[in-house]
Amino acid sequence: MTPNTHPYAELTPDCMLEALAQIGMHSDGRLMALSSYENRVLRIQVDSDQASTQPVVAKFYRPGRWSAAEITEEHLFSLDLSRAEVPVVAPLCVAGSTLHQYAGFWFSVSPWCGGRRPDLDDWETLEWIGRLMARVHNVGAERAFEHRPHINPQTYGWDCRDRLVSDQHIPIEVERDWHAAFEAAMQAVESAWATWAPSGQVLRLHGDCHPGNILWSPDQGPHFVDLDDARMGPAIQDLWMLLSGERQQQTQQLSAVIEGYEQMRAFDRRELVLIEPLRTLRLIHYSLWLASRQNDPAFAQSFPWFGTLAYWQEQVTILREQAQAMQASPLLV
Repeated sequence: MTPNTHPYAELTPDCMLEALAQIGMHSDGRLMALSSYENRVLRIQVDSDQASTQPVVAKFYRPGRWSAAEITEEHLFSLDLSRAEVPVVAPLCVAGSTLHQYAGFWFSVSPWCGGRRPDLDDWETLEWIGRLMARVHNVGAERAFEHRPHINPQTYGWDCRDRLVSDQHIPIEVERDWHAAFEAAMQAVESAWATWAPSGQVLRLHGDCHPGNILWSPDQGPHFVDLDDARMGPAIQDLWMLLSGERQQQTQQLSAVIEGYEQMRAFDRRELVLIEPLRTLRLIHYSLWLASRQNDPAFAQSFPWFGTLAYWQEQVTILREQAQAMQASPLLV
């Protein structure tokens, strides 16, 4: 791959089919790209003369993002959850392994699993998701990741700032204001973190538990997909992204989630102080995530507004608002 080409330039449909054939999975030619900005994910129909005629999902990992050891930890976490009968889509063990390599690309194959986004306005749905998340965390607390990173102010805040500055992503017209807003927000983040961290617990997390990563079926309820962002961190990281709306609505949603959660696992309410700090860190990390993907044509088409002066001016406003939000008392349940 030359310096000016994007990471997936050489991942052609033929390359993907050859990769699958290498592990004995031959497609009948029906490929359907699934929504994924970070990796290349496809639904593939396997030849009908094979043992299984169910479609599978092939996931080709973005080169350079995760090491083989980090991907393997994601897979082991999924398998731990499956053994505990937690409904999660885990990779298949094919040809003796869940992780494979072809033409410089790491990839895995998982069962196809359908479903829809959950209705987060429904109390029973939120309570059910809370119970399921507690079961995920019970398994996540059994051991720690050794290779995958942590979610904390350093990794999602200061390190992101350093990358954005060193790679000159912030326009000079707004650089001073952005730095001031960033510093004020991070001061509030660090203050909240300091009140929790001395005795707080970190565990293996889903890490990116927004509604799009939860599939719902009326009969079986919720199951989780895409552990690609699994990291170590506080349990509340997997709960706060289920919240939306004004403060009263968020309080009601959180109450439902924790009511379900505590049927399966105790919840440390001191972590409620981390909701707005974690939201702030996610916003900062998201800017870096976008900045580091600008050379990928799929990103350029989906995020044409990124990098504009208007985008960074909006980020200044958002960071200022987050600094104020972190001064308010945390949600109470």
